[in-house]
Amino acid sequence: MIRAPFLAAAAACLIGLCTIPASAQTLRYANQGNLTSLDPYTLKETTTIAHHAHLYEGLVTRDKDLKTVPALAESWETLDPTHWRFHLRKNVKFHNGDPFTADDVIFSAERVRSKGSNFLSNVPAGAKFVKVDDHTVDVMLDKPNPILISQWDSWYIMDKKWCEEHDAVAPTPAAATSPSYASLHENGTGPFIVESHQPGVKTVYKAFPGWWRKPEHNLKEIIFTPISSDSTRVAALLSGEVDVVEPVPIQDIQRVNASGSATVMTGPELRTIFLGMDQSRDELLYSNVKGKNPFKDIRVREAFYKAIDVDLIKNRVMRGLSTPSALMIAPQLFALSKDFTRPKADPTAAKKLLTEAGYPDGFELTMDCPNDRYVNDAAICQAVVGMLARIGVKVDLLAQPKALYFGKVLKPGGYKTSFYLLGWTPSSLDSHNVLHDIMGCRDDANDPTRGEANLGGYCNKELDALTDKILVESDTAKRDQMIKQAFEIGIKDYSYIPLHQQALAWGVSKKVKLTQRPDNQVLLYWATKQE
Repeated sequence: MIRAPFLAAAAACLIGLCTIPASAQTLRYANQGNLTSLDPYTLKETTTIAHHAHLYEGLVTRDKDLKTVPALAESWETLDPTHWRFHLRKNVKFHNGDPFTADDVIFSAERVRSKGSNFLSNVPAGAKFVKVDDHTVDVMLDKPNPILISQWDSWYIMDKKWCEEHDAVAPTPAAATSPSYASLHENGTGPFIVESHQPGVKTVYKAFPGWWRKPEHNLKEIIFTPISSDSTRVAALLSGEVDVVEPVPIQDIQRVNASGSATVMTGPELRTIFLGMDQSRDELLYSNVKGKNPFKDIRVREAFYKAIDVDLIKNRVMRGLSTPSALMIAPQLFALSKDFTRPKADPTAAKKLLTEAGYPDGFELTMDCPNDRYVNDAAICQAVVGMLARIGVKVDLLAQPKALYFGKVLKPGGYKTSFYLLGWTPSSLDSHNVLHDIMGCRDDANDPTRGEANLGGYCNKELDALTDKILVESDTAKRDQMIKQAFEIGIKDYSYIPLHQQALAWGVSKKVKLTQRPDNQVLLYWATKQE
């Protein structure tokens, strides 16, 4: 169904009042993963967030240089360290014609922090949003937060009236077994609307003529098709069936570049790929060890760490297109990362540690892994299975599409995992996000958003105390030293097993021009295409 406001805006194009170029083109895009939900609070996952960025907008956004710039808030100010004021943009309409006002900001602030949201930590739990007038909102904090808006580019504003009319006041959880109205429909303020959405099949975006900004693209529509098969996806690019694909399998990069019709845009991503272990349950799930949890013994965690050869993964699985990491954050995002060196793999020492911990013959467990989310994710997990087999650990690998994977391992699904592979890009582009969301203790009564993505339940209160100090410290040198100390605690605990930062590989038709940000992400609302 086409909305009346969209028809009105389209009619305006006939008399020269719209901003869609006359030479508008159709861009066809394919990704290995599916777009399951249109609800912008369902899944904090980079590709899904990028899809939603074409439909929804936040109070702020990030420009092509990753700088935080105004979006639905045209300006803001800090009246004192715990009192922020946001001046909202006027004359902005949602896709159905509803006006954007302060009521929508206040509603969205509550919705994003409600049960079922995967973006709980984007907005502080204790922040109070107060309407000053229709286009002014005050945010009152319980403590200073100099990086308050650093995660707000992915906190998208929803239409209060629309959500209430369609029984979509509550967020759609990633583990939901049936779709909500908001997961199948959208009503944002962004540059595109969804004309049709068939999860797992195709999603068609149409340029929104009533967008408040001047478009930097020349597209009339984007047609997204998930193609899980690497060979089929590459064939579609080389045949011209699609214009943009992500990712290009590492083994096909040279072939695409030599095709004459397409090229590959590559570059290191800011996402860290890592392994996590269940350290919270008294009995490990999906294991032959009964009555206890081996991962509660630091010797077992150290053994797993020393069994994993990240250099072998780089050379054999990633074909050189990864940067092995000693930390849970990319070196570009932490100045003192150079002070950390990852020790070499040592299977002999790992086997000895397992024996000392009481597992001379190893043990069995299940590993959860997505097979359509990260570059060569399933192959990485298969390599890990082989490395652990060398120390006597038998791993049953459960590799499945990301929709099933995230529905199982995330909080709404009950953190049902014993051992898993995950990737994380700090949405704030700051170490605090990693220390708080990934490495923070879960179920903190004073901070319910802490540890939101800590699937394994690692917990060290000393690290949490440092994390809280890091949030409010304004002296960069002091802050960096505290961050370094926090990461040292996590390393000493063998809290996680960081693997690497992967390289992104976008296959692009030579008819298309894309803008690649410093984090090597691509947003199609900056794309242009020539026929």
